This record gives sequence, structure tokens and C-alpha cells, in this order.
Amino acid sequence: MPPFLTAQITNRSNFDCQVLRITVFNRTLTDNIYHICLKNQLKFIKMTTTHKLLNNGNGEPKSKLMKQSDEKMAVDSSNGLQAHLDTSAHDADYTLGEKIIEGKTKIVYDLKSAVEGQCMVVSKDIITAGDGAKRNVMEGKAEISTHTSTNIMKLLNHFGIKTSLIKLVNKTSFLALKCDMIPIEWVARRIATGSFLRRNKGVNEGYRFSPPKLETFFKDDENHDPQWSREVLEEAKLECGGVTITPDLIDRMEKMTVSIFEILERMWKAKNVSLIDMKIEFGVRCDTKEIILSDVIDNDSWRIWPSGDKRLMMDKQVYRNLTEVTGNDMKNLKENYRWVSEKVNEVVESVTSESGRGRAVVVMGSASDMAHCKKIKDLCANLGVCCQLHVSSAHKLTDGTLKLLAQVEADAIYNPTVIIAVAGRSNGLGPVLSGNTVLPVINCPPISEKWGTSDIWSSLRLPSGLGCVTSMSPDTAAIAAAQVLAQNNFGVWGKLRVQLLQNWLNVKDANMAITD
Repeated sequence: MPPFLTAQITNRSNFDCQVLRITVFNRTLTDNIYHICLKNQLKFIKMTTTHKLLNNGNGEPKSKLMKQSDEKMAVDSSNGLQAHLDTSAHDADYTLGEKIIEGKTKIVYDLKSAVEGQCMVVSKDIITAGDGAKRNVMEGKAEISTHTSTNIMKLLNHFGIKTSLIKLVNKTSFLALKCDMIPIEWVARRIATGSFLRRNKGVNEGYRFSPPKLETFFKDDENHDPQWSREVLEEAKLECGGVTITPDLIDRMEKMTVSIFEILERMWKAKNVSLIDMKIEFGVRCDTKEIILSDVIDNDSWRIWPSGDKRLMMDKQVYRNLTEVTGNDMKNLKENYRWVSEKVNEVVESVTSESGRGRAVVVMGSASDMAHCKKIKDLCANLGVCCQLHVSSAHKLTDGTLKLLAQVEADAIYNPTVIIAVAGRSNGLGPVLSGNTVLPVINCPPISEKWGTSDIWSSLRLPSGLGCVTSMSPDTAAIAAAQVLAQNNFGVWGKLRVQLLQNWLNVKDANMAITD
């Protein structure tokens, strides 16, 4: 069993300090004593706990080296409040190194590892408001917040948003890419409420922003995180991790913020909850110098109103609104946070599983079109759309085609479906399918160089009353099918939304490459 830490706080009446004694295997390390002096500020002088991965000789994990340890006691560095911290880890070969930074609700540790550019983020059982002026211990918050945040990052990674999350290591800690944080909070708002109303007199609460309203705030607790305009942000020319924050990079973070907000807005809509606003932060990866979503996104990061009703709020604002905080208040608040974590988990498990609803049924007129159809299937898979392939000729097997269509329609009652018809020469397949179903039909003919200009007209000029459309390439057919299914499939919608972002980033990067 690997080492684990047990911390004990002792008061000494004849000293203006407290002593934190660290025990490993019940042996007191007298040379590792941590002092909270004068202002009760805990100084972590040294903490070296090694966790190594057992393997079977070929580098593959043999078994998890450790199970969850008991929660360890530490002290919040600002006012001496006790908070449970678990700095244990598993499934990695590294040594927990020096503390990089400590915030109000988490601590970031460096890691000594063969793999560079990683760190450990450890959450605290602390909830704060008013730039830390108000704070309380919420027993279990570290575990709940870690679960919520890692699930959100997992979801965003699944869709293609680059985040700092590597993996969860225990109930209160996760492994992350080491980043130089950009000291800006990016706030996206759908509904006007809270501080926005105080700063913008004359705007009524409930005003809806379309597109989401973006605001930036410079992280400075002493000055209460002043709001910065776009112009101030550009003129500041912030240097983070050797990267200057230019207008082009500001554009990038603005686009990413809106995309992330809209994805999480859709996520909450799946649970009949309105995402009102949220804040996120970006960092510069220490190894690649790429700007990615970093820090955490948990129930402290947003306002959420079930059924769009402010009175039902389930987020940190409940705590902010408390004039006095009782034990019962903390109990109710914890239940809110737990409810939020459970709902997030439900959506993430649904989206990242193999059982997403919605499919594209590709019907080809001949097996010779198989290569064309496999391209459609592969592209559908990239967008989270299940794809089925069938061979049936409307000319040579008309009754079989209609029988196949009847089966597809029967299944579509339970599984939303788009049909993609692949037929060249005289394309009777798409029109016949469209003329006998209310399901959407997309023609995607495999055009030949010799006859393409002639054959395409059988897909474009259709009898009246038919609604099938024509795509000239497999990728656009797959995207069109995904767009139809995305209206009722959050998993597909998220993939498409990130694809839009990536298209924008590709053009932006191409322009930056020739203008730098």
C-alpha cells in the first residue's frame, strides 16, 4: 500500500501560530512541519507523496495501485477554516511536487513525472462569495465539484473542445495539463440578471441576449475583478506563458466562450433547466503554447434555473443571497450541488455512450456504390450518427425497395431517421423513396466523370410533390443528415456545434499564418 498523508492541526497557546504535523505510515516527519503564522496562512513547505503504477512487464497497468484513502484534513489558507483535502492519486507514475498555486476553492500541485506538462488539481470543501469575504465549509463539496467539473470537461472533450482535463484520479482530484492561466474571466450571458443589471441601469431583468452577451473581467480580488472592455483587453497586451494575447487570440477566446456556453445551454435544456450565464477561464499550455479551456466548470461557475424559474435556482447564487448561513442552509445547499452533479452525470453518460438515438439509413442502388456509401458512414460516425447500409434498386427490385422502406418507417417510430439514397445514372431510387415516405430523403449520387453532367439531372429535376434534396458529396450528405437529427439529439448537435467552431478556427489560423 502506498504512502498516504494524515494531517493534524494543533494549537499552541504560547505561540502566535498553529502547527500542521504530517504523518506517513504513522511516522511523524519532524522535518516537514507546516506553520500558520500571524495571519493563519498555511505554508506548504514540502509534500512528497509518490504513487507508482504497477505493470505486467510491458508497460500496461496490472492493477490500480491504491484505493480511495480517507479524507485528509488541511486548513484553508485564508482564514483557518478546516477543509477536507484528498491529495491521493492512482493510475499514474509521478511524485506529487510543490504547490503551484492555491485559490479559494482548490489547490494546484506540480508533478514530478516522466511526462512533462502535467499537474494535479485538488478541490476544497470551501464555498465563498464576495471575493472571499464570505466563506463556509461545505462538507463534501470538493467531491461534488470535482465530479461535476470533470464530467463537464469530459463532455466538451467528447465534442472536440480542447480542455486541460486529463483524467479523474480520486474523488476530489484530477490530473490536468499544466497551463499558464490567462487572468481573465470570460462571462457569457443569455439572460440579464445579477451584476449586469447593477452595471446597466435601465435594462430589465429577463432581457434575452441573442447571441449571448460576452463580458470580460480582470482577475483581481483586491479590486473586485474589474470589468475590462474589449479595447482595454487589447491594449493590455497580456503576456501569459510566453504568449502575447493579441486581438486574434481574443477573437479565438470569444468564439470558444460562445460555443462552450451554447453547448452547455443545450445540455441543461435536456433536463428542462435554463443556463442563465456562466464564467470560464482559459490557459496557455506550458508545452504547446496552445490556448485551451482550463481551470474548472462546476456549480460555482453558472446560474441555472430549473424550468426557467429564478425562484428555483440551484446554483451558488443561493449561497450569495443568504444573509446568515445556518447548518440547515448548508445542508440544503449541498443537496443543490449534489442534484446538479447528478443531472450533469446523466447527460454526459447518455451522450458519451454508444446508445445515442437517431440514425441515417443509406440505401444504394448497386453494391458497386459501396465505397461511396462507406465514406458517408464514416463521416456520420464522426458526428455521432449511427449509419446503416442497404442495397436495393428502385428499378430492378421495386417491391423489395418498398418493403425495405416500410421496415425503416416502422423502426423510425422509435428511432429518428434520415434516408440517404445513393444511385447514379437514372436516379429513380431517391424519388421513389421520397414519394412513399414522410421521412427526409437526401440524394447523394456517385457522379461519374463521363456522364455526371447528364446523370445529375435525375436527382435534381423531380416530379412535383417530392421533397428529397441532393448533395454532391458524401461529407455534405452526412452533415445534412446530422443537422436534421441534431434537432432532437444533443450529442449530435454538440458535434456539429464544435465543427462550426473548428471551421472558424481553421480560417482564422490560415489568415494568421500569412499575416504574422
